[in-house]
Amino acid sequence: MQLETMRPNPTWDAASYENAVETFAGLDDPTIRVWGGDWCKDCRSQLPDFGAALEAAGIPDEQIHHHPVEKNDDGSKSGELVEEYGIELIPTVVVELDGEERARFVEEEDAPIIVYLADQFA
Repeated sequence: MQLETMRPNPTWDAASYENAVETFAGLDDPTIRVWGGDWCKDCRSQLPDFGAALEAAGIPDEQIHHHPVEKNDDGSKSGELVEEYGIELIPTVVVELDGEERARFVEEEDAPIIVYLADQFA
């Protein structure tokens, strides 16, 4: 299932994030895992720009794995691979190289998702 919130923001300005986009474009066969929910305010505000950034970096759709998350009555999250990856807050984005986690963004940081993750490869 695809997250609607990952549909690229058509007004996102790739030129403003050129270094981060180049970093992602230069990654060797990354696997991008995105946990989010179309019901989640943070996901709706952040993931469309991230989707646009991945598109600008030329990351193929088959390397981007969407993991829709539901919020349980007690506030915990459930969904595909939530327990295996220790997902508690969304959006959470994990970048894997050769099957190994190399970068992680969780819910909210001082930089856009693409910049925050790219900085972890600098």
